[in-house]
Amino acid sequence: MNPDFYFAIPGDLSCLTGGYAYARQLLAALARTGFSVAHLTLPGSFPAPGQADLSATDAIFSELPYGSVVMVDGLAFGAMDNIALRHAGRLKLIALCHHPLALETGLTSAAAQALQHSEQVALSVAVAVVVTSNMTGKILALDFAVPAAKIVVAVPGTEPQVFAECAGKPPVLLTVATLTRRKAHDVLIAALERVSDLPWLARFVGGMQFDAEWGRQLQKQVADCGLTERIVFAGAITDQYHEYQQADIFVLPSLYEGYGMVFAEALSFGLPIVGTRAGAIPEVVPAAAGILVTPADVGELAHGLYKVLTQPSCRASLQAGARHAAAELPRWHDTARVIIDLVKRVNAQ
Repeated sequence: MNPDFYFAIPGDLSCLTGGYAYARQLLAALARTGFSVAHLTLPGSFPAPGQADLSATDAIFSELPYGSVVMVDGLAFGAMDNIALRHAGRLKLIALCHHPLALETGLTSAAAQALQHSEQVALSVAVAVVVTSNMTGKILALDFAVPAAKIVVAVPGTEPQVFAECAGKPPVLLTVATLTRRKAHDVLIAALERVSDLPWLARFVGGMQFDAEWGRQLQKQVADCGLTERIVFAGAITDQYHEYQQADIFVLPSLYEGYGMVFAEALSFGLPIVGTRAGAIPEVVPAAAGILVTPADVGELAHGLYKVLTQPSCRASLQAGARHAAAELPRWHDTARVIIDLVKRVNAQ
């Protein structure tokens, strides 16, 4: 018996990024409903596959029964335009877009243009496009010519957590993000150098598997600032519960976020936040729970950090705001329900 739909995801599902966490949690939530979904593993080289991996991907899609509903993670879908064109007539393709591939930091102009074209072509043949934030939906409508009627917003869920005490002496600043340029750890290190006269410790949780050279540059930057005793590169940590529990402030100065699952996670633990007004972050972090600054602005970030580190009333207010926001966060069963309703509509077409 065929499943209700297929979910095609490139690479290792256990990878510690927000996109893979979304896929894992969504699959688990769908399983709890009894709705039938089959996980298809695509080659891990996306979004830059070679010809052999494109051929392997094409073969996977070719084996699916006619009329199958297939949701494809955007890490692959935006880079498989020719495959999408080839199979759109026999399969009902749903794109899952966390954020457009062309908006990744560090791409050459030519690479960004190629991804923009590829993703726009692929999206044009999707029967629906799932996005994880209203902001991403607006970008796809304006810059990728995706009709608004095709766009379905399925924001990531969270699970209720025990609130962190936020009573560290010195306060612990937590950052959870892979060491990639878009996460702007370099901006954070520069801002921390400016407030190095204040008491604090910082933990950078996240691996450097996607850009080892960048990770080494960040470690050198910390050493050059004389902050190796205060900034800890904790590496990739699968169970991050204790990291959030032992933190006092969450900080991440991303240059762009299609949603920013770690911000929602930090709110679920009641952590005050210092972040940026980048992408969908303002959708996730209410003004009462965080200080959001201009992306890539070291001075503004340093000022925000100085404020939460030196004004107990400010930090307490943001902590209260975070705890209030935690109660309003969507749950994973809400996310699953959006996908189930969409798949049922598509299957009925």
